[in-house]
Amino acid sequence: MKLTAKILVGLFVGLIVGLVLNVTSPTLFDILNTIVFTPLGQIFLNLIKMLVVPIVFFSITLGVAGLGDPKELGRIGIKTISFFLITTAIAITIGISLALVLQPGNIGTFDMSATEFEAKEAPSISETLLNIIPTNPIQAMAEGNMLQIIVFSIFVGFGISMLGKKASSLFTIIEQGNELMMYLVTIVMKLAPYGALGLIATAVGSQGWDAVKAMALYMIVVLLALFLHAGMTYGSAVYFIGKMNPILFFKKFFPAMSIAFSTSSSSATLPVSMDIAQKRLKVPESISSFVQPLGATINMDGTAIMQGVATIFIAQVYHEQLTMVQLITVVITAVLASIGTAGVPGVGLIMLAMVLNSVNLPVEGIALILGVDRILDMARTAINTAGDAACAVCITETEKKKDLSFDTSVRETIDK
Repeated sequence: MKLTAKILVGLFVGLIVGLVLNVTSPTLFDILNTIVFTPLGQIFLNLIKMLVVPIVFFSITLGVAGLGDPKELGRIGIKTISFFLITTAIAITIGISLALVLQPGNIGTFDMSATEFEAKEAPSISETLLNIIPTNPIQAMAEGNMLQIIVFSIFVGFGISMLGKKASSLFTIIEQGNELMMYLVTIVMKLAPYGALGLIATAVGSQGWDAVKAMALYMIVVLLALFLHAGMTYGSAVYFIGKMNPILFFKKFFPAMSIAFSTSSSSATLPVSMDIAQKRLKVPESISSFVQPLGATINMDGTAIMQGVATIFIAQVYHEQLTMVQLITVVITAVLASIGTAGVPGVGLIMLAMVLNSVNLPVEGIALILGVDRILDMARTAINTAGDAACAVCITETEKKKDLSFDTSVRETIDK
C-alpha cells in the first residue's frame, strides 16, 4: 500500500479502537493507552519535533539565500501575510454565519454553575513584534521559538546572499543540511501510520462520550465550517490564483493533513508539509521554505473558525444577543489576535478569551467547549496546514508569471 493509504488505515483503526474501548471498557483503555497508544504516538511525535527546528533554520536560510534580491523577499512576504490575513477574516466570517444559522447554543441544556476558566494574558501586538528579534538565537532554537528562528534564518540567508563567493562554502553546507533533514523526514514518515493510530486512539478514547453527545451540534458546526472553508476559500484560491485543480491539490497534500490531524500541531507537521509541497505540489524550495514556516506560526484559519463558532455558541448559551457592530468587532479582533499572539503556547484559547472580552461575553464559557476541543483541534490543524500549502501554491504561480513577464520584456529589448 502507498503511504497515504497506510496512514488512512492507521487513523481509522485508532478511531474505532478508541471509541470502542471508551464505551465498553475504560479501564482496559487506560491500560492499553499507557503501554501501547501513548508510546506509539509520542515516539512518532518526538521524532517529528526533533526535525522541526533544524528544518526551519536550514530551509529558510537556504530559501532567502536563493532569492537573493531583498525586493523579491519583501514582495513574497507581503503576499504571504496578506493571504493569511484575508483567509483568516473569511474563515471567522464563515464560522459566525453558520453558528447564527444553526444555533448550536440554543439546543439542549448546559450546566453553567461549575464553569470556570482562567484566561492567560496575551501579549500586545507591539510586544510580539519586539520579541521576534532573538537576543540569543541558540536559546530561541532550544525553546523552539519559531518567530525568532525565522527572523534569525532570514538574516543569515540574506548575509550569505550578499557575501556571494565569500560564503559559498557555507551556502553548500546549508544546502547539504537541508537535504539531510528532508531525507530524515522520509525515514520518520515510515512510522506515520503507527504514530497516527496511537495519537488518534488516545485522543478519541480519552474523551467522555457524554461530553461529545452534549456538544454534538457545536462540533458539527465547527467541522462543517472547516470543510466549507477548505473547499470554498482554499479551493478557489488554488484554482483561480494557483492554476491548480483543487481536488488534485488536496489529494497530493492529504498525507500532510493526516499527520496534522493526528498530531494537532502545525509546527510538528512542518517537515512533512514542506517535503510534500516541494515534491508533490512542485512549490520551489525558496518559496516553500519561507511561506510554510511563517504560516505554521501565524496562519490560524482553523482556530479562527473555532473562535467564530464558539463566540456565537457561548452568547446563545448565556442568552446574549450580539449586535452587528459586535460581530464585526469579533472578526477584527480575531484577525489581529492571530498575529498578536503568534508563537504563544495555547494560542487558540488565549485568542478566544481576547475575542470574548472584546464583546463583553463571560470568559468562563470557554469551559463548556474544553471537553471536545482536543478532537476539534485535530481537524482545524489539518486545515491550517492546507492553508499554508495553498498560499505557497498561489505565490508560486504569481511569481512564475512575474518571471515570465520579465523574461518576455528582456527578449523584446534584445530583439529591438
